[in-house]
Amino acid sequence: MIDLLEYAVNIARELGASFAEARGEDSESTRIEVRDRVTKAISYGRIKGISVRVLYNGAWGFSATSILSKDSIKKAVIEAYKVAKKASEKVREPVRIIELPSVKDEVHSDVLVNPADVDPSEKVKDILELHNIAFSLGKEVLKTIRTDYMDMMVIDYYVSSEDRCIVQERCITWIRSWATGKLGAIMAVAREELGSTKGYVIFKKWSQERIAKRLLDIIKGQLEATTPKGGSFPAVLGPNVVGTFVHEAFGHLAEADLALSGSAIVDKIGKKIASDYVTIVDDPTIPDGFGTFKYDHEGVETRVAVLIEKGVVKGLMHNRETAARINATPTGNARAESYDVMPLIRMRNTIMEKGDYTVDELFEGIKFGYYLKSFRGGQANLDGTFQVGIQEAYEIVNGEVGRPVRNMSISGNTLETLMKVDAVAKDFELDYGRCGKGQMAFVSSGGPHVRVKSILVGGRS
Repeated sequence: MIDLLEYAVNIARELGASFAEARGEDSESTRIEVRDRVTKAISYGRIKGISVRVLYNGAWGFSATSILSKDSIKKAVIEAYKVAKKASEKVREPVRIIELPSVKDEVHSDVLVNPADVDPSEKVKDILELHNIAFSLGKEVLKTIRTDYMDMMVIDYYVSSEDRCIVQERCITWIRSWATGKLGAIMAVAREELGSTKGYVIFKKWSQERIAKRLLDIIKGQLEATTPKGGSFPAVLGPNVVGTFVHEAFGHLAEADLALSGSAIVDKIGKKIASDYVTIVDDPTIPDGFGTFKYDHEGVETRVAVLIEKGVVKGLMHNRETAARINATPTGNARAESYDVMPLIRMRNTIMEKGDYTVDELFEGIKFGYYLKSFRGGQANLDGTFQVGIQEAYEIVNGEVGRPVRNMSISGNTLETLMKVDAVAKDFELDYGRCGKGQMAFVSSGGPHVRVKSILVGGRS
């Protein structure tokens, strides 16, 4: 594969490209869908291909091919060059990039059990065990359960005209279970999304019984819950909600392409936008995180991107191009869903860092408020406004966790909410999920328990 990438880059140089890079991918994946103890689908995929990106007179050209012959690759390079040359005739702001020194490196994944070595029948058997336990423990309320599973072993190859030559392995194992329960006329839904980069160890990290009990606890709590009061109340946010908030409500604002397009923090670098308790980073070094890797898809060595430090905006997440625009250092946040699409600026492991409080201390002094334990979904906008659904929440009464509440949502302005953080605990949890931004990326997010002075809750008046 490397020799073909070098061939592509050499042709691009001969054509007159000021910069060229070629990426290759060789990946295997398995997908399984099980509904109510019935296997609905098992599929296996193999992807092998090469893409080339060239920079000519300040414009990009890109092309890809799944035919790994020199003729096909030459055609792809010529096509990318033609696209760049044509685009350069109308470019308003010429593209500049940060170029890097020569490097040659091979990065091997720290896989404990290669998913490709596990027969699909064993994976199905493990998922069926989860379903059997769930129906056994929840026979009075559980109506349906669906589990989607995917594993992926990938070898990425990268060669650039700077004489950077990188081979990197990565592994993703991901599972998501949805469960629906009913009691009388009341319906409830629970979701759990889990993952690992260590291979097929997912049911060792979280046993089937643990996952089933977690789903059922959420469902039973919702079936017995009251509806929340509407208004602004103090709240304690669990790590799952903190991670989601950090990713959705703030993280996208700090992706440099979106920030430079006019997000709420475009003019806030060096300014205080959050309380002293808030430090947010995008960290590619967290063990077993979906966003943990050494090089991004632009061949840039990753580093921790400090976004907020003690309330002050310190920087953004960059690729080579946005870093050049504002004289910053690339952070290694360029990621592509597959070889045949151009990399975009994406988050990796986006977290709020730990504080000094115990979790119990966060609840002290709250006469009435809410404990928001896990999220259901939501959206955030570039102007900083957000709305998030909560799938598991409880009242806080006189410092104690009280009745569960259902159908809760929170909304507000990201920067105002960050300024209201007045305590951060010293625990920490990392979550696993996927992010869509034109392309799908596996990401992690997380943090500790966090207390905010007030947050707007949607509910009864």
